[in-house]
Amino acid sequence: MQSTFPSAHDAPALTAHHRGFSLLTEDGEFLTLSAADVRERLHTMPVPLVVHAPAFARRLGLSPPGQPCPWLDVLELFAFVYPARTVAPTPRGLALALGVEEDRIGAAEADLLPLLVSLMLAELARQKTLPQAEFLAALTIRLGQAGWPWAGTVAETLSLHEKLNPQGRLPEEAMQPGDALRIWRILPKWEDVAPRPAPASHPITAAEARTRLTQMLGDGAESRAGQADFASVSTAAFEPRSMRGNPAIVLAEAGTGTGKTLGYIAPASVWAERNGGSVWVSTYTRHLQRQIEQETHRLFPDDAIRRRHVVLRKGRENYMCLLNMEEAVNTSGSRPAGVTIALAMLAHWARSTADGDLTGGDLPGWFGDLFGQGNIAGVADRRGECIHGACPHYQRCFVEHTIRRAREADLVIANHALVMAQAAYAQSAMGDTPDDTEEDSTPSRYVFDEGHHLADAADGAFSAELSGLEAAELRRWLLGAEGRRSRARGLKRRLDDLVVGIPKLETPLDAALMAAHALPAPGWSSRLAAEEEEEHAPPPPPDEAEENALFPHVTPAIEPVLTNPTEDFLKLLRQQILARSHERSRADHVYGALECDLHPLLPDLPASGLALARALHRLADPLRTLAERLHARLQDEAEALDSVTRGRIEAMVRALRRRAITRLDAWISMLEALEQPPEPGTTPTHIHFLRLDRRERQKMGEYDVGLHRHWLDPTVPFASVMAMPAQGMLITSATLRDRSDSAPGPVSPDTTQQEQAAEDSERAWEAAEARTGVCHFPVPALRASLTSPFDYASQTRTFIVNDLDHNSITDLAAAYRTLFQASGGGALGLFTAISRLRGVHQRIAPALEESGLPLYAQHVDAMDNTTLVDIFRTEEHACLLGTDAMRDGVDVPGNALRLVVFERVPWPRPDILHRERRIHLSGGDTTGYDDRIARLKLRQAFGRLIRSQSDRGVFVLLDRRTPSRLLSAFPPGAEVRRLGLADTAKEIENFLRPPGTSE
Repeated sequence: MQSTFPSAHDAPALTAHHRGFSLLTEDGEFLTLSAADVRERLHTMPVPLVVHAPAFARRLGLSPPGQPCPWLDVLELFAFVYPARTVAPTPRGLALALGVEEDRIGAAEADLLPLLVSLMLAELARQKTLPQAEFLAALTIRLGQAGWPWAGTVAETLSLHEKLNPQGRLPEEAMQPGDALRIWRILPKWEDVAPRPAPASHPITAAEARTRLTQMLGDGAESRAGQADFASVSTAAFEPRSMRGNPAIVLAEAGTGTGKTLGYIAPASVWAERNGGSVWVSTYTRHLQRQIEQETHRLFPDDAIRRRHVVLRKGRENYMCLLNMEEAVNTSGSRPAGVTIALAMLAHWARSTADGDLTGGDLPGWFGDLFGQGNIAGVADRRGECIHGACPHYQRCFVEHTIRRAREADLVIANHALVMAQAAYAQSAMGDTPDDTEEDSTPSRYVFDEGHHLADAADGAFSAELSGLEAAELRRWLLGAEGRRSRARGLKRRLDDLVVGIPKLETPLDAALMAAHALPAPGWSSRLAAEEEEEHAPPPPPDEAEENALFPHVTPAIEPVLTNPTEDFLKLLRQQILARSHERSRADHVYGALECDLHPLLPDLPASGLALARALHRLADPLRTLAERLHARLQDEAEALDSVTRGRIEAMVRALRRRAITRLDAWISMLEALEQPPEPGTTPTHIHFLRLDRRERQKMGEYDVGLHRHWLDPTVPFASVMAMPAQGMLITSATLRDRSDSAPGPVSPDTTQQEQAAEDSERAWEAAEARTGVCHFPVPALRASLTSPFDYASQTRTFIVNDLDHNSITDLAAAYRTLFQASGGGALGLFTAISRLRGVHQRIAPALEESGLPLYAQHVDAMDNTTLVDIFRTEEHACLLGTDAMRDGVDVPGNALRLVVFERVPWPRPDILHRERRIHLSGGDTTGYDDRIARLKLRQAFGRLIRSQSDRGVFVLLDRRTPSRLLSAFPPGAEVRRLGLADTAKEIENFLRPPGTSE
């Protein structure tokens, strides 16, 4: 076996650096080469060591290698030796993770790679004496059989030859290579414990919160004047509630640098400890969840203790599904060798992971780039397919483990969408038994970080969408794969023995499955566009595309459908959209979608809508009957049902309501209201519109079409669902208030300047309360404002470039290149459109690489945002391009981020939703409404720049049309200057030049 694979010990090494490419030959010669030289040598040199082979190939101008990779990728060895540890995927990132001293890292050239390999092999050699040695031996043999290039070196390091019998195999009593991938057999099982009692309601004091904060910070921490004050004021959110439906609310704006995360963790942890309850900390994105979880290490430095007290919760689709893993392993023999390598590495990770989180957890974000994103998607818990207690791996399930840990945790770190979904379902199921209302115990105390995004999260959580994809997904959940190769079992197979032989359950089930054929059948998207664009047949929708990626040799069945009420309705929606939208409009070009108002309707739409509503009634009614009768079994057969069966019934009732009945009810109400246009001059509760989404980069390929319903003010349902479960809430952000709201207005003769200032401040707080939904609760919130501790006048410079043609992508790219080179890297470029980001990246990447400034980009590099930020934080001269996710919440202190460039004013997206909210929620000041949104986004972008007292940085806006009224977005002291591009670049060079150096 060892002779079959290249050895890493004598392999040459290749890295990229600012002078080109660094090569350490197999003879020990050290060379600096051009990309052309490297490409030529690759044909004759032995298999080289590289870091992140796909990215390295792209820098060479080559297509990314497949799996098995023809090179020895050091990242793959890291994934084997440290299977559940994230690292920035660069030579420097690896060196820092492995404890290499800074002076030894130097410029991270090719001679560093052999050192990294030797350190990892030394750790691997240590592991051969640990309990997992048997597993590593079996896994290595399986990887070797699949052609993994590192298998020989790993086998040698593990002294694998000593474990083999004379036939060259592992002893029969040892774990065999095939069994190493079957991790569902060996993962630990969870065990139920008695329900946690309801928490007490003892208050906590500001002094206790400050003491806890001091303990977490420890000696030598940076002093932040407002942090202790923030911790003190946050305690008011943990006061005992005095009236049902009336939570104690604190609305706290904490300026950048306040240290609000530890500021609220301190009182939250004190309250949880004293009262025996959980505090749910919610933020907007998965990346921010991870940042908050990392801060809890200060509270619980010991990993085992922290695991008991802190749990990170996400939706099921983020976790590995062991049933999908089993399916993938069992079919891997008929698939390419790279699939087996990916599954083996996933199995190794699954044995070590903290919680099985595939997205943003401890599976490295570069894993998919190396081993295939489709292989990760193939083992994820796909939406709606979970069979809960009927699954043979239920008691080893990562999701179920996490749910049970969350019930006992002090702090649960979630996201806004999950919290709202949990609260909404808890409210709708209040009449059910406690075990049936929620997966998690309903908490009573909440912290909403990034509170300025609450309206956006509520907009997604409480909207309804009757579209082709949504309806086809429901059909797939009910009927299963319908002849295609898939694990989608359908409702009948999921219910299985729960209904067999019970007529009162079989009858509604059969009726529902018959009625489900009214939903779009496989191939609906192609049929929808066939009449006009037969020669441009679009690709299949995402669910079919995913199946084709997993099983490329299987052709999905596209059955002919004579008549289908959903497809008939969707065809009319499409016709109305194409008739009334402007395909060549700027919005269509930028956003890749067409929209039009619902009213007035096409003549045939009302009748089609009512026909579809009747068809959906025929589906919803038997499903409702089935759920009710299943639920009744819990009472009628309480003494006979074992705990597993009870759990399956509870889960199925919950799934029927969440996945089908609630959705169908929303669709039916939308359809039955089709002929009820809004009365002129009235303020609507909901906004209805039609939307046709187009598959990106495919001119004629349609993606989805549907009828959408959104709340005019989505914070209304947010307040409604949170009022009952929440006894206390802290809503915080650095950008709750728009500073223009509190800007001094004209002072009337009867008003003193002090009174006017008070009115302006009140106006700003009222606007913040409207944006967060606090105004919809019975009692006013306690307001608090903690200012940023930074001296922006001395720490920052702010420029608006006034000689750039913003409509020219060439000029825009030249500006980014010039500014990034002026700062010497450490630059974050922000965009309002993905198309412009990609256009700029394509034009500036080669020039920046030649300048020694590596460029990374969201929506270009096949890595998640967390990994991109990790690279950016690690590589001091790197540059990063991104969109909204990079604008909000990214924390990169120090010299690694010293320049932020925003390509244009972030005006709100000019769609129908914004138009209607602008009309009805602006109070008549539509310009001010738009300005406020743009200013808050600019504040968020500027907030990325300065994260500590020692930071220095420059903010540049590349939009000469920026109105002066938007400049209040920048903090006091941040003077804004309008200069040309060349002068701006000179100012950046001078400001960021290290002290003591001359021009």
